[in-house]
Formats: sequence, C-alpha cells, structure tokens
Amino acid sequence: MADAAQAQISRGALNAIFNDPDNVARNFPVPICQCVQIKALGSTGENPSERYRLVLSDVDNFVQSMLATQANHVVHDGKLKKGSIVRLKSWQANEVKGKRILIVLDLEVIESLGELEKIGDPVALPARDEEAKPVNTTIGGTRFYGNDKPQPAAPRAASRTVPTSSASGSHGTIHPIEALSPYGHKWTIKARVTNKSEIRTWHKASSEGKLFSVNLLDESGEIKATGFNNECDALYDVFQEGSVYYISTPCRVQLARKQFSNIPNDYELTFEKDTLVEKAEDQENVPQVRYNFTTIGQLQDIDKDSTIDVIGVLKEVAEVNQIESKSTGKGYDKRDLTLVDDSGFSVRLTIWGKTATAFDTNPESIVAFKGAKVSDFNGRSLSLLSSGSMSLDPDIPEAHKLKGWYDSQGRSESFATHTNMASAGAAGGRQDQTKTISQVRDENLGMSEKDDYFSVKATIVFIKQDSISYPACLSENCNKKVTELPDGTWRCEKCEIAHPRPQHRYIMTLNVADHTGQLYLSCFDDVGRLVMGMDADQLNELKENDAEGAQKAFDDANCKTLFFRCRARMDTYNDQQRVRYQVLSAAPIDFKSEARKLTELIKLYNID
Repeated sequence: MADAAQAQISRGALNAIFNDPDNVARNFPVPICQCVQIKALGSTGENPSERYRLVLSDVDNFVQSMLATQANHVVHDGKLKKGSIVRLKSWQANEVKGKRILIVLDLEVIESLGELEKIGDPVALPARDEEAKPVNTTIGGTRFYGNDKPQPAAPRAASRTVPTSSASGSHGTIHPIEALSPYGHKWTIKARVTNKSEIRTWHKASSEGKLFSVNLLDESGEIKATGFNNECDALYDVFQEGSVYYISTPCRVQLARKQFSNIPNDYELTFEKDTLVEKAEDQENVPQVRYNFTTIGQLQDIDKDSTIDVIGVLKEVAEVNQIESKSTGKGYDKRDLTLVDDSGFSVRLTIWGKTATAFDTNPESIVAFKGAKVSDFNGRSLSLLSSGSMSLDPDIPEAHKLKGWYDSQGRSESFATHTNMASAGAAGGRQDQTKTISQVRDENLGMSEKDDYFSVKATIVFIKQDSISYPACLSENCNKKVTELPDGTWRCEKCEIAHPRPQHRYIMTLNVADHTGQLYLSCFDDVGRLVMGMDADQLNELKENDAEGAQKAFDDANCKTLFFRCRARMDTYNDQQRVRYQVLSAAPIDFKSEARKLTELIKLYNID
C-alpha cells in the first residue's frame, strides 16, 4: 500500500508551487501529497472559527499549511487524518515571516489508500533569500505574523483559484480574504459583494454621522467592510450587490465586532480615504455565496441569539405589520414567514423594512436565508438581520433536494413546531435532559411542587382511539371547545360566536416504550398531527366514512419512534393524585445527531 501511495505522490510539486509557478499547471495540475501532521489551533475574538494546521509532504519536501475554514468538513467527517494521502484541488501559496505557508482552500482525501506512516524522509522547503521576500501576510486567528516593514516583491507564487494572470496583473498578487490581518501592510483582494446594507445614521451628544457596510466573499472566506461619512458618500454607489471588485490598501484591518456582524471572521475592514475599489472585468471566477445551513429541526439545540443560515420551503406568508420601538417610538415594518423542511419541523422567520414590504414570493418556493438570528420567543423563531440576505429558489444542491422532497411527500406532511420549548426550560429552572423511561420514574419527576421537564426517545406502542380529538372554535388563537346547536351551527361561549363548522383538534393519549419501560403521554394538536400524519378533521372524516382507512392510519402511526420533550406535574383525578406527563413538542429522530451522540458515548469507554 505504501509503494502504491508513493507512486501517486507528486514529487517536486511543493517546490514548483513556491518557486516555479509556471511549471505547476504543466506538470502538477492536481498535486497529490501526504498529510504527515494535523493539529487543531485556537483562534481569537468572540465565537472563533475552528482552524487546523497541516504539514504536507511530497516525499522530497514538506511545508507548513493552513486548512481554510470552508474545508474543515474533511476533518469533521473523519476523512483527513495523520498519514492520509490527499489531492490538492485549490490553494494559495504565501510566505509568512520567512516561512512558506500553503493555504489549502479545497482538497480531497484519497480514502482507498488509507492512513500510512510518513513516506520517505522529506526536508523543509527552504525560504527565499532575505532580500527577495515578498510582503508578508498573516492568516487570521493563527498567530502567524508578518514583518512590519514591506519587503521588495518576489515572483508570484502559484494560485489555483485566485487569478494572478493578466486579468489581475495590474493589481499585483491577489491575497485571499483568509490571509488578511492587521499585520499586512499592502494587499489587494478580489471579492464578490454578497450583501450591501442601507445607509444608516447616528446622532449622539458627542458626534453624528452615517455608515454603510458590505459583505465580501472569495474562495477562501468572507469579511465585512464598513465605510463611514466621506467614504460612505464616495463608495456607496460604487458597490453593487452581486458584483466582483478589486479592493486595495490603504484599508484598515481590525478585530471584528461580533455584535454587529454575522460573518465567521476574526477581522473586519474599514474603508479609508484612499482605499482603491475597482470593478473586476472577470465576474465569474468568484463564488456567489457560501452557506452553512442549520436544519429547522436542529434549532432546538441552537443557543438563543446565535446567527445561522437556514433554507426551507415557504409554507405561509403573513401580511405586513408595523411595530413601534419602545425606546425610540419609531415604527418598523415586519412580515412573518413560515418555513418547513424535511426535518419535520416548521419555524416562523421575520423579515423587516424594505425586504418585508417588497417581498412578493409565492408559497411553496424554496428560500435560503443567510444571517438569521435565533430567538426563544414562543419556543424558537428566527429574525433576518440587517446584515443578512435572502435568496429565492437558489441553484444549489440543498435547494434541489428540498424541492424534490416537498414535491414527492412534503406537501402532504404535518410539521411540528418548537413552541413552548424555551418557556419549559425556564419554568423548570433546568435544562431539559434526555432520560430513559426508568430514569423518569426512579427520579420521581413530577412529584415535587415544581414541574419537571425532560426529553425521552421512545416508540409509540399504543394509541387510545376513543376521544382522540374535540371540536374547537375557528377563531384565531381561541381553540376552545364548541357546542353543537339545534340549527347545526357550533357555538363558542368564549367568543360568543356560532360557526358553521368546528375545527377538530387532537387531544391524544399515547403509550410509549423504550428498552427500560413504558409511559403514558398526553399530547395536543401539533404533536397529534406529527404522529398521525394528518390533521384531526381528516382523521374524523376517515372514521365516519372509511373505517378501514382510519384503522390503517392508526396502524401506520403505531411503532413510530420520536423524540418527545415532556413536562411532568402532579395532577388530581377522581380525588386521587397522580403524575401526568404532557408532551410539549415532538420530532422525528435525527439519525446523524443520534449517531454522533452514540459515538461520543463509545469514546467514554477505554477499549483497546
């Protein structure tokens, strides 16, 4: 195996990348190297990005390398390990404080060759002579610092994805966003504007002014850039959302203020008086947008105030409403959207301002949001930040997958919500913990003066079929039981309205089991829809007109395994006290998440 791997490795490729870039495209179009070391690094700032340092070898030489954050998945997926043979698909060569640094933007692990001991006896790739060093740069958050004084430029190193050909020759070497830091003094980036904010003003006792910001993206990463006052006037009309620009120093690089940005970068840019901005002729060789999606079902595990990207099917579109700020008295336009996805959950997402008033998209469209803030209001909800962006029916694999799922089965499914999750945790004074059924009983949950909250993964073994639903009021946010009148209408005593028909809502009793025991759970309409796969009106119609179809619906619901979030409280029934277990929310099993949890449990055991 080692001989086969050595035969595939591109010997001399690393030397060519740094010293003979013209030879790279001819002899090493896709270099193959061995990863002889991998190390996780810390980072700076709030919510730091996870970073990995690699040592790559081509048998003759080895070079220190940094894995760009968008390529971290090869580590997270367990593919890239010490000894792996890798195919370099995209990179940026740099020299930092006299050392050769290769920023790996994209790579592929050749899994068929496995993990091997270090092949050969490679030596470090020597640095250039001192007088020939290029201007040094640094990789954000890795503590590789460049020189303070610029050095004479050396011949350009090879770059696969950031062109340094005639198209950008007048701009010198194009630096990746990933390599920007406060310690680099002269650089040019080529980046696409993925979002441009409106001009915002501020008025304080000490100062007043205006500003705008843009989000910039290249192959290596993203960064936020802001222009104040004069720079706002000069550059606001220059930048167009979706276009690609060269941006050159002078331009200040500083630590990012995370409270004002949703971009995963330790640094941000501030335009200065003489910052050079030029629209690129080549608009194609820069990515459009980069997402890191969280499924709607995963929101229950996301901390409040986190910023995420989400994609879903647009299920409902509410009218525009206006709310008034308590602090300023200023009115803001808002519109609520309901999104669903194949995790079996729905969520309310709020858009604001011009985005809300101009929104004109039909339900059942696929919508991707970048930069949505997670709120715990009424369970879990989302709000699109002013720095966020929205894309309708994007041409990306996640959108095509969702569209296929919705057309084939999602249109007829019922969806759970995250309602009451946050209030349950707060009321219980504790985090919901996953328990087995025997733990719920042994720990006497629900027998104290306060309610207890827990989660359990269990399988439905019995559904009580009598009194499975009740006729409810059709008025919004009422849900009270209605009474049938002699004339065939249904009266709600609370609303004092007679409706032509009721809306049936589930009130179900389930018997669920895991490997430790059984438990009876009470659940309401949202959970009932998820369990039965239809609303209560549909089920009642089946019971009246198609007994066999109704029985099949119950049979299909039986033996479903779900993740239940429950409340346990003491209740009195027929003058006897008992513990009642009420389901607050339910969700299908996320098998990827469950597999990760089991993997972590296995790691707790020291098995040779």
